Amino acid sequence: MPEALSAPLVVEFPFTRSLGPVQSAFLTGLRERTVLGVRTTGGKILVPPVEYDPVTAQEIRELTEVAATGTVTTWAWNPAPRRGQPLSTPFAWVLVRLDGADTALLHALAAPGPEAVRTGMRVRIRWAAERTGAITDIACFEPYDGEETGRPTPHDGEFTDPVTGIVTPARLDYTYSPGRAQSAYLGALSRQRIVGERCPDCRKVYVPPRGACPTCGVATSEQVEVGPRGTVTTFCIVNIKAKNLDIEVPYVYAHIALDGADLALHARIGGIPYDRVRMGLRVEPVWTEDGRHPDHYRPTGEPDADYDAYKELL
Repeated sequence: MPEALSAPLVVEFPFTRSLGPVQSAFLTGLRERTVLGVRTTGGKILVPPVEYDPVTAQEIRELTEVAATGTVTTWAWNPAPRRGQPLSTPFAWVLVRLDGADTALLHALAAPGPEAVRTGMRVRIRWAAERTGAITDIACFEPYDGEETGRPTPHDGEFTDPVTGIVTPARLDYTYSPGRAQSAYLGALSRQRIVGERCPDCRKVYVPPRGACPTCGVATSEQVEVGPRGTVTTFCIVNIKAKNLDIEVPYVYAHIALDGADLALHARIGGIPYDRVRMGLRVEPVWTEDGRHPDHYRPTGEPDADYDAYKELL
């Protein structure tokens, strides 16, 4: 039995969104060292602000400035900060009800250890040295010895050069273990072979193999070499260039039914103008030197496959 593989994997993408008038004022205010909340129809002040009353669902726009000091309502110690978190040394995640607000704001508290943190302790905002109009303009909270300060003050939300949009990074780091079946599949690819597994009941061959038949639900173990040639079943034309992907647009991604397989896999089509790719096109893999998987598929020059030969794999 081949050794199961594992490798670190990172999934990362930026999410760009526009801001409405309330969120725009809140983030622009942070840039200007001003914390804004919004007053609900019932008179409560919400920080961070929202655009609709959580009780009545009515739109709310009445902005109110609150203090940069507050009280910890609950907390949890983080002994091992991860990439992208507010502080690089151990810190506490805290919910802080800022003076003048009725709800709590989640952020980091700089503290020497968990023994220095408690519910009810007083804290204040430590502002970032460089502020751009983001929640990270609050570098963190820090302990504060003073009493409650100030009262909530109405604010018109007007600032010079307001922030109207933000880019939110999303990243997931984890270790991926493909398991026995896909480890064997990946090992075969490194030797320029493509293998699937056959279901003992329905006799279908699945590529990539999953260790079990998705139709019958029974375990699979019989390896079957398929392809390497196959047939384009469906495809799409990609017109937007992906970051860090050195492929000129437009290009084509297609589902390819490999000869001998009962499940189509997807791959890029090359060696042919994008507008000449079609259903039924016969293709073969192109391997790069030392490549562990096909770089793309190209036409074989064979006549197109008959529709009836691949219609069940659309």
